[in-house]
Amino acid sequence: MSTFEQEGKYIDLHMHSTASDGSMEPAALVRHAYGLGLAAIALTDHDTVSGVEQALEEGERLGMEVIPGVEISVSISSWDLAPFEYPRGWSEMTAGEPAEPEMHLLGYFFSGSYERISETLEDLRQRREQRNPKIIARLNELGLDISLEEVTRKAAGGVVGRPHIARVMMEKGDISSISEGFDRYLGAGRPAYFKKDKLTPEEGLAEIIRAGGVPAIAHPIYLGVRGRQLGDILERLKRAGLKGIEALYSDNSKEQTDELLKLAQEHGLKVTGGSDFHGSFKPDIEAGSGRGNLRIPYSLLSALRQAQRGQ
Repeated sequence: MSTFEQEGKYIDLHMHSTASDGSMEPAALVRHAYGLGLAAIALTDHDTVSGVEQALEEGERLGMEVIPGVEISVSISSWDLAPFEYPRGWSEMTAGEPAEPEMHLLGYFFSGSYERISETLEDLRQRREQRNPKIIARLNELGLDISLEEVTRKAAGGVVGRPHIARVMMEKGDISSISEGFDRYLGAGRPAYFKKDKLTPEEGLAEIIRAGGVPAIAHPIYLGVRGRQLGDILERLKRAGLKGIEALYSDNSKEQTDELLKLAQEHGLKVTGGSDFHGSFKPDIEAGSGRGNLRIPYSLLSALRQAQRGQ
């Protein structure tokens, strides 16, 4: 039994609600995690903090620790990296992705009302949503009967994205699965694909830091690089303010986890961990335990708090 497992208090610092692409409302997500016996969670929706207040309120009601967080997509199209390698079980919600090379940054512990980062993310959201009508129009040109109103309803107040478009297409029988929607229409290089605006890694880190947050790189295994090249990336990000690395993650093999823990130590980064829970949209991944191979100790949260205090 590892030192981590001996602690007995476990957490999940990577979870998604309906505010982005998860299936559970923020409050329901907190209740779900509480029912599983988790000691603390972080809500880290994609490019939005709109669900944080609801999650915090539910956490306070239940007496559960909820950390305000976010997962920001940043562009690394100008970086010289190997092609992305998406591991087994990668959700069909994102099938057909990644021809636009990107990296995800997690941010934790925003102070105050985090207005600055909210404004930045809202500006990005508005710019990105300008592409949704283009996608719908192109699909209509291709003979598919779909409207922006239908897609917006499917998002239920969250950030509207291609997964919501694909779900409407699937419900109408135009495709048999979300992955088919990306493979045939919505993925990069497909007929209804339009590029999405993103921050650079340096800009993303700066926004998290300005909001009083602690930035960490999410699921580095998705970058498709290892060893020295990954170490060079971490150093580049560290110079821009990176404080942590998601070394414990649902899709990691034991070898990958061990390598990431070693890199964290070598580069002076705090370790974080999370399941990347999306509810029924990733049914094989459970909060706190991933695919049954994940346990994230509470001590990691304490270490991240030290990073917030500059220790």
